[in-house]
Amino acid sequence: VEEGSLLSLFFGHFCFWRLFLCREGSLSGGGRPGLPRSIAAEMERPCTLLIHFDKGTPALANEIKEGLEGSDVNRKVDALKKAIMVLLNGESVPHIFITIVRYVLPSEDHTIQKLLLLFLEIIDRTDSHGKILPEMILICNNLRNNLQHPNEYIRGVTLRFLSRLNEAELIEPLIPSVLLNLDHRHAFVRRNAVLAVMSIYKLQQGEQLLPDAPELIEKILATEQDLSARRNAFLMLFNCAQQVAVRHLLSHLENVSDWGGLLQMVVLELIRKVCRTNPGEKGKYIKIVISLLHSSSTAVMYECAGTLVSLSSAPTAIRAAANTYCQLLLSQSDNNVKLIVLDRLQELKASYREVMVDMIMDVLRALSSPNLDIRRKTLDIALELITPRNIDEVVMALKKEVVKTQNKEVEKNGEYRQMLVQAIHSCALRFPEIASSVVHLLMDFLGDTNVASAMEVVFFVREIIETNPKLRESIIARLLDTFYQIRSSRVCSCALWIIGEYCLSLGEVESGISTIKQSLGDLPFYTVAEDGEMIDLAAMKGQLQATRSLPISAVTASSRRPAVLADGTYATQSAASETVVVGAAGMSTNLRAILLTGDFFLGAVIACALTKLVLRLQELLPSNLAFNRAVADALLIMVSMLRLGQSSALAHPIDDDSYLRISLCIKTLSCPNDVMRKVWLHSCRESFVKMITDKQHRETEETKAKAQTTHAQPDDLIDFYHLKSRKGMSQLELEDEVQDDLKRATGEFTKDGDGMKKLNRVLQLTGFSDPVYAEAYVTVHQYDIVLDVTVVNKTNETLQNLCLELATMGDLKLVERPQNYTLAPEARKEIHANIKVSSTETGVIFGNIIYETTSVVDHNVVLNDIHVDIMDYISPAVCPDIAFRNMWAEFEWENKVAVNTNIQDENEFLNHVVASTNMKCLTPLCALEGDCGFLAANLYAKSAFGEDALVNLSIEKQQDGKLVGFIRIRSKTQGIALSLGDKITVKQKGP
Repeated sequence: VEEGSLLSLFFGHFCFWRLFLCREGSLSGGGRPGLPRSIAAEMERPCTLLIHFDKGTPALANEIKEGLEGSDVNRKVDALKKAIMVLLNGESVPHIFITIVRYVLPSEDHTIQKLLLLFLEIIDRTDSHGKILPEMILICNNLRNNLQHPNEYIRGVTLRFLSRLNEAELIEPLIPSVLLNLDHRHAFVRRNAVLAVMSIYKLQQGEQLLPDAPELIEKILATEQDLSARRNAFLMLFNCAQQVAVRHLLSHLENVSDWGGLLQMVVLELIRKVCRTNPGEKGKYIKIVISLLHSSSTAVMYECAGTLVSLSSAPTAIRAAANTYCQLLLSQSDNNVKLIVLDRLQELKASYREVMVDMIMDVLRALSSPNLDIRRKTLDIALELITPRNIDEVVMALKKEVVKTQNKEVEKNGEYRQMLVQAIHSCALRFPEIASSVVHLLMDFLGDTNVASAMEVVFFVREIIETNPKLRESIIARLLDTFYQIRSSRVCSCALWIIGEYCLSLGEVESGISTIKQSLGDLPFYTVAEDGEMIDLAAMKGQLQATRSLPISAVTASSRRPAVLADGTYATQSAASETVVVGAAGMSTNLRAILLTGDFFLGAVIACALTKLVLRLQELLPSNLAFNRAVADALLIMVSMLRLGQSSALAHPIDDDSYLRISLCIKTLSCPNDVMRKVWLHSCRESFVKMITDKQHRETEETKAKAQTTHAQPDDLIDFYHLKSRKGMSQLELEDEVQDDLKRATGEFTKDGDGMKKLNRVLQLTGFSDPVYAEAYVTVHQYDIVLDVTVVNKTNETLQNLCLELATMGDLKLVERPQNYTLAPEARKEIHANIKVSSTETGVIFGNIIYETTSVVDHNVVLNDIHVDIMDYISPAVCPDIAFRNMWAEFEWENKVAVNTNIQDENEFLNHVVASTNMKCLTPLCALEGDCGFLAANLYAKSAFGEDALVNLSIEKQQDGKLVGFIRIRSKTQGIALSLGDKITVKQKGP
């Protein structure tokens, strides 16, 4: 990884936790409760070296000893590598230490010396009581010689080895040699010498071993020229003498911007730590952070922006951080970096929307990336920053992106166009005045071969034509002109519905009927030849008229899986789910081609559209002659479709639903009356208007809920900004003070969930009669669980080596084993444990407390289990109905739970399930109204790890008032389906 790059920052965080906090026991789930202390200690031994070891045929101890005792350097190197890998794998090689001291220690080869230090790093240097093994004294003289070696590489790797030792008895005789290396001519030696001094000073006896280490390192920092050595020196002061580091920083403020990226990163870490402990001094440090925003290192720029947001709420600071994130978003080529930066911008948008509104066009520049995830996240951020002031610029940028998607050579342009259409749709609903500038452009894509993109366009047109009456005439005219380009069955169905509902004038109705008739072609649809083969008359006529025939084919995507209907019930999908006509661009018989593939659902939609148009024609035409002619033509088309569906020429006959629908249309046109006219011409559109109104109402309510803020109590302290002293304060500090006062006044500093909510998370781990009482406060973050365990000594004895042993079940991992403590009589101790979570699955944390007293060596107190609730990781979410159905069909894991509850009201049971599962009900409230004895609803939630949880509830109320039915849970992974099912099974009985 290139030094100083933004990727190295993320990689460095990973390496830090992987190498320095790694424990052999924690990698496999933590310590084992109940095991003897010696075994547990062996399993929890610190690991500072990780080597990939492919477990093949293990090396034999005799082979390793022969290689080490030989004189061949290459064989000795191979044998030493095998010995290191065997020891890292947990196996032992008897008497290998003496062999290495005799035959390897005297070697002058640099590779052997490096491997020797790695070997000494991983072996046990102490006995079971923590005392240095006697044979370790044999290596001290060799280490001293290496520290005085003429070769700088040998000195450097030896100093690096010393920085990983924890035994003061081994290090003490080597301290004079370590200090001499601080003035070595080579920077590699000096930087490792500084690290060795820092590790020695951080030992338990470090202040006695090196009492003047901070002053010595400060002098070196003032004269050192090497960037890495200066960084290590400042890091030592930061960790061991913070006041000295702060003094050095404040005395060189004018030069901080010229320091290298490595040193600037440590400076930022120091600033964050100082400001957390003393918030009153953050004003002078914010100036340093702002000056580092223009650093040449992208990693420093990223850390500066994050530091600025964490320290200040001033608009100037937030705007500077947002600008920096936008610069990184455009300058970095790595997609992972872009996604991380977009996450930071998402966080800024949630807290500082007013500032981020001005950055919307800079954010939209990220659409130039070809990655769909980046584009999707960019659009999500931009859509929430739209205001009447910037809507025109945003729509113009989105229109340009839509035009770019016409390039067929670029992959996934159809998916990207679908996202853009959804974004424009959202903009048009919020700001209807811009609909006229985009609707005609988008209608050019009704014939898109990407069905999902074309469906988004036609849904957009359907909603705009209702919400913008002024655009109705132009939209209808454009739709009739472009109808012949549509090649998808689903898009044709929606377009025909629009034509049937919104062709209101005489000219529009006649044009609509004419367009449908031309798209169907000549009747009948087929004729039977002498040999019984079906012949399409229109196709024969086209072949005779054209000099060459143009191939026309239909691609049908069918599904044999059961489909879930809008009410949550299942249905067998007998007809083709999607038909796309592939043929000549100028072909006008698109409806005919789709019908001949057996898609009679489209035939039913054609019959309904013709029925509406003909009935409306009767109201507009004074002459019955023209009306009767239109009725005859429509009836001929419908009867032809029925004959086609009942013939043996097609592979699949017409389905019953489509047959009944077409028959109803024939009956309506044959004997029209006022009741049927009202149903066909008014009731259908009224239902659509009600659906749109309910959707807008839900969106408005959700927006109001998001905008709600917590208000402070009326008797809270008020700090008046105008009465503050401004002496010595910069404009940024004044803004920061104002923002803090504003947050305090509006209650943003007030933490939710205090009081009873916190008490609900306190779990009792032991009984009151146990010698050690323990209780835990569980804090669940997005990817980890923090256990704050309070341990109380209820005995009259001092408890020594008290240790909290934890283990996990499920996708939970203990990060670091808590250390041992000594607890006085009646004393208490707070112990912290961090557990990583890798998936949404119910897990269990169990363990015990081990301690020693003067009378008994080991005491063992078993703790109650801590069950990790799945509700902590899923949150309510919203998804379109189409997306819900697609996921329901794709997800393989289903958990079916039978309803068994004491609740007798359907809506009450639904609300109880929603509250118990922390999910969102996607079914509109208007669809749940009434008292029919049946209820079907879809619920949806999303986990912290991006997993989707789908729930379908279908219940029926019996005559005795009892509810029966099933709750079906589907997900992509097994864990969330099982855990959610268990939760519903436990909670469904009722409160």
